[in-house]
Amino acid sequence: MISFNEFIENAGKVKPTARQLERLRETQFYAFIHFSPNTYTGLEWGTGKEDPAIFNPTELDCDQWVEAIKSAGMKGAVITAKHHDGFCLWQTATTEHSIKNSPYKNGKGDIVRELAQACRRGGIKFGFYLSPWDRNAACYGTEEYNDLYRAQLTELLTNYGEVFHVWFDGACGEGPSGKKQVYEFESFFELVRKYQPNATIFKDDGPDLRWCGNESGSARLSEWAVVPHELCCYCEKQTEGALLEGGIPYHSNCDCDIGSLENIMYSEGLAFCPSEIDMSIRPGWFYHPEEEPHSLERLFNTYLRSVGANTTFNLNIPPMPNGKFDPRDITRLKELGDKIRSTFAVNLCEGAKITCTHTSPTQSEYLVELGEVKKINYFELRENIANGQRIASFRIIGRKDGLWETSYENYTTVGNRKICVQESECDAFKIVITASRGRAELETIAAY
Repeated sequence: MISFNEFIENAGKVKPTARQLERLRETQFYAFIHFSPNTYTGLEWGTGKEDPAIFNPTELDCDQWVEAIKSAGMKGAVITAKHHDGFCLWQTATTEHSIKNSPYKNGKGDIVRELAQACRRGGIKFGFYLSPWDRNAACYGTEEYNDLYRAQLTELLTNYGEVFHVWFDGACGEGPSGKKQVYEFESFFELVRKYQPNATIFKDDGPDLRWCGNESGSARLSEWAVVPHELCCYCEKQTEGALLEGGIPYHSNCDCDIGSLENIMYSEGLAFCPSEIDMSIRPGWFYHPEEEPHSLERLFNTYLRSVGANTTFNLNIPPMPNGKFDPRDITRLKELGDKIRSTFAVNLCEGAKITCTHTSPTQSEYLVELGEVKKINYFELRENIANGQRIASFRIIGRKDGLWETSYENYTTVGNRKICVQESECDAFKIVITASRGRAELETIAAY
C-alpha cells in the first residue's frame, strides 16, 4: 500500500487523452439520430424480420436535420447506421437486410453518406452507432458474427470521411444457434483507432467515454472523470495500487457514487473516463407521432446537469417516416439553443479583478471583485482539465454592503465545466476550494 498523500497526489495527476480533452472542451453537446424500420413499425426494438420495403423516407432531408441540430448549439450528429434489427442504412456488402433492398432511391440510397455530406456542408461533425446486437444475422451467436461485424465497422470507418464519435453498447441476445454472442470489443476498438485515430469511442465501460447509468438525462451530484479502473477496463490504468486493501469499489455505472475518495481508495488503479449523458428529446428513441418533445425547462436543466457538470450530452432527435424532423422538435431545438445562448451571452466577470491565494497544498481561495453590485444567476468554473480533475469540494461566498454571506456550500466536483445555479447579488465573491487532490487549477471563473 502507498501513503495517503501519495495516493491523493497520484489521483490528481490522472489526465485525459487528446481525444477525451477535445470532446470535453470542444464537442460536449451533439445529436443522436435514431432511424430504422422501427420508425415505420412503431417499435423501439425491431425483430429483424421486417421487410426492407417498409423503409422509404420519400422526403429525406439531412440538411434540415443539420440546421435543426445547429440551432440548438450542438456540434455533431451520430446516426444509428444499424440498430438491433440489423437493418443497415448504407450500401453494405455484408447483408441483404439493408437499404439496398428498400424502395428508397430504387435501392441506391445511402443515408449514412447523405448525413455525412450534410454534416460537412453544415460545418458539424459526423459519427455513427453500429449496434453489436443483430436480430437478423443468421450467424449471430457464433464467432463468424464478429467477422461480419468487423466488416461492417470497416465499411463505415473507411467510406464516409472523418468520424468524430463511434457509439457502442453492450446489447446482447441469443442468436439462431440459441447462444448469446460473445463480442470481441478490443478488436472493434482497434479498427476505430486504425482508421479514425481522432474519434472518441463510447461504451458503457470506456475506453474514451462511459455511460452515465441511465437514459433519462439524470446526472450525479459529483461527476468524476477519474474513476476506478475496474469500472472502465478498456481505459489506460494511470495509477497502481489501492490506498486501502480489503474493500470493494463500485463496479456499476448505475451507482451514484463512483469517483469519490471513499470509492477510489479501494480500487486497483485509476483511469480517466468521463461520462456521456444520453436521452431523447421525446419519451421514445424512435419516432412516435403521438409523443410530444420534452419541455424546454427539462432540456435546459439536462444541459446544465451534463455540459455544465463535467459530462457530454448526446440528445436524440428521431426523424419522421418521411425522413424529416417533426416541426415540434425543430421548434424545441431552436428554443433550447436560444435559451443557452441568451443565458450565457454576457459574462459579468469581464473586467473583474481576480486574485488567487493557495492557503494550503489542497485548499485555495479565488477572490473576484466586480466593482459594483451585480445580480448573478449562474456561476461557471473550469479546471485546467489537461492536468487532471482535482477539486473535490468548494463553496461560493458573496459580498454585499460590506457583508460576506455564503451563497452555497455543498458543491463538489468541477472538472471541465461546472455551472452552479445560484442567485446572488454582490459586488464581489469568493470561490473557496475546501478540498482538492493537489493544488487546484481554475482556468475560468465566469458569472451570468
